[in-house]
Amino acid sequence: MVIKSVNLETVCGITSTLPENGKPEIAFAGKSNVGKSSLINALMNRKSYARISATPGKTQTINYYNINEEIYLVDLPGYGYAKVSEKEKEQWGKLVERYLHSSSRLGAVFLLIDIRHAPSANDRLMYQWILEQGFQPVIIATKLDKLKRSQVQKQIKVLKEGLKLVPGTKLIPFSSVTKQGREEIWEYVETQCLESPAQV
Repeated sequence: MVIKSVNLETVCGITSTLPENGKPEIAFAGKSNVGKSSLINALMNRKSYARISATPGKTQTINYYNINEEIYLVDLPGYGYAKVSEKEKEQWGKLVERYLHSSSRLGAVFLLIDIRHAPSANDRLMYQWILEQGFQPVIIATKLDKLKRSQVQKQIKVLKEGLKLVPGTKLIPFSSVTKQGREEIWEYVETQCLESPAQV
């Protein structure tokens, strides 16, 4: 996709009313330090439009990025950060749940997992939970550039087995440094959500 315009259009907190958008939405979920902002910036061809924080757990809102007046990239709050209180974690969880239940134009959910490590308990819970909401998430294995090429297939196997992926689940290795995987993600979005929206 050629990025002509990017606009952070809506920011929703715990008490906000979620917007009723007329365009397809693509949601991104993942642990607080998994590289979600870096991925979104790479997809938008912007260096620092989505805020990248040195402190994981900073994204406490749902952020809607309007791309080309055509589609929304929706950045969901990160999960699993230890320094956040249980009450805050619970509120973020409810916010994400409300979003997944109420968005009428959600075409795909991407779940980001760090390719270097086996999925955490939180990763496994989030994957199962997204499935229970009726979506089959695409797995994006982030931080690909941190691995030697010879390690990649082994770690992909670790992710697939650790998450107990549903057969046929798409998994895309991605690096925000080399941009490997960027075109594959956009290709999926364009074919699944722009040419024939999955949920309208």
